[in-house]
Parts: sequence; C-alpha cells; structure tokens
Amino acid sequence: MNLDFEILRALRAAGEGPVSGADLSQRLGVSRAAIWARVRELRSFGYEIEASPHRGYRLLSAPDLLHADDLLARLGATRVVGRDIRVFEETTSTNDLADRFGRDGAREGVVIFSESQTRGRGRLGRRWLSPPRKGLWFSVLLRPPLRPQNTTWLTLASAVALRRALEAETGLNPQIKWPNDILVNGLKVAGILTEISAELDRIKYAVVGIGVDVNLNAGEFQPDLRKTATSLKLALGHPVSRPELAVAILRELDADYQRLAEGRFDSVAEEWERHCVTLGQQVVIRIGDREIHGRAESLGEEGALLVRTEHGRLERVVGGDVTLESAGGRA
Repeated sequence: MNLDFEILRALRAAGEGPVSGADLSQRLGVSRAAIWARVRELRSFGYEIEASPHRGYRLLSAPDLLHADDLLARLGATRVVGRDIRVFEETTSTNDLADRFGRDGAREGVVIFSESQTRGRGRLGRRWLSPPRKGLWFSVLLRPPLRPQNTTWLTLASAVALRRALEAETGLNPQIKWPNDILVNGLKVAGILTEISAELDRIKYAVVGIGVDVNLNAGEFQPDLRKTATSLKLALGHPVSRPELAVAILRELDADYQRLAEGRFDSVAEEWERHCVTLGQQVVIRIGDREIHGRAESLGEEGALLVRTEHGRLERVVGGDVTLESAGGRA
C-alpha cells in the first residue's frame, strides 16, 4: 500500500469536502501520526491541504507537478495503460527506459514520465527538445497481439487518442499529420515515436513515446522550429495543467489500445481519416535519397499511406519525411 496514493485518492474522491484523519487512519491501518507525516510531505511538494482538528483534511489545490501517486489517484482504474506509472526528474529518453523495462519483462501498461530529457528523440533520429516541467514527455510499454507489419496501427491509434484528449482538455481543434504529428493551427504541438522489439511473426513488446509541448514560450523553441512548432500555452494564451492533461491522454490511450486488442482497427482508421490533414493533399515524401511526389489518397489496411504519384501509380508508403506542398514547407 502506498500512503500518498491512498491519501490523495481519498482527498480527490471527497471533492470539496473534508476527509477525517480518524477515518483515514482506520481505513488504511496506520496511525494518525503517519497520516499527518505524509500530509506534511505532500505539502512540501506544493499540494495545498487544509488540516482542521475537528473536520479533517481537504485538498485545496495541487501543483503543476508530475507525481506518480497523484496521477494514479486521478486516473482511477484502467484496463492496461497507466496501471503502473513511474516519474523521473530527468532521463536521457523515456523510450530508452521503457525499452529496458520491456527487456526486463515488465508487464504492459507501465507509463514512464520524465520532467526533462537530455536526449529526447523523434522520428528519423531528430532531437526532441524537452525542457524541464514545460511539457509531457513519456513512454508507454505495450505487448500488443500484433504482427510487426501492423506496428503503424499503434502509432495511428495513439494519434487519434492524443488528438481527442487535447481537444477535450483545451477546446482546440487538433489535427493529425501522417504518420505521427499532431498540429494546432497548422503548427506541430505533439509527436509520437513507436519502437518495437519483434520476432518474425509477432511483436514482443512495443514502446510508444509521446511528446507534447504544453507550456513552452516562443523563445524556448530552437530557432529553426519557431515557424513550424507551437505549444498549447501559445495557442490558448494561458498555461495548461500538465497533470490533468496527462491523465486525459492516458485514459484515451487505454480506450484506443482496447479497440486494437478487440480487432477494431477499422474504427480507429475511420476516426484518423476524419482528422488527418495529409489526405487529399499534394505531398512530397522523402525516404532516404528517394522522393515521391503525388496526392495522398487514403490509408491502407496496415496503416500505410496510399499516394497516387505524378505518374498515376499508387504507392504504398510506410515511413518517410512528409511535406505538404500546399503548405509551402515542411510541417
């Protein structure tokens, strides 16, 4: 039993009402002094907890802090994603940690957050800027019943889940750019990096890494990204609660992972297509030294992008660097 988790869960369940110290003590099987010691520790983290000798404890406010016990208390029960949450102050990359957990046999659903990354990465080896306490940088370990050629399904399901959570929490209208970017007002606000360990006919484990630029200011982006990237704070004009957003994203990821587990990729693909800005556009796709020019027409059965080339041939594209020609540059 983790006392911080149990205390925070009880305080959140009570809403604006108080929770008796005596009731907590009896329910958790510890002394009232032990409860008080943990409350003081939570206060040191920035939780504003009112304590009254006669009424008990009441949670008044929480910090913009990723605290594993509080995220679990907010999240409640999930089928897979988020049933185990770890938070680190700094890592090289959350994907690296999740990969290690996968090799060590950890069960699926563990989520690893880091307040900052020193070597965060995106697709094609690009560096992902991860300043401390400005965004959500995390990875989910999964063991999906999928073949390696269906790996793109995980990325697409994660994209629709992420888009839905961002819309619900901010009121913005995020859109998806194939294969792994989330855009707000045409600018990138989040990205997904899916990596797998696989045998010939099955995925042993997958790591879905997600980065969301939540409260970055314009000057905190690298100069070469300032015309193509944004944050939720910049789009809204005010900061966003990272813990609340994190919990919303995990709930949606869990729901869409369940859709895949139940064989309902078609419903995921339909939702993806409704919100994808790539389809119907003239695109240039760079795969190594090769370029494909054409019109992005639809999504293939395994999550590939189907592109009608300038020569009329239908190309199946599973990866690459996509430029929307109508946008006049790479997004």
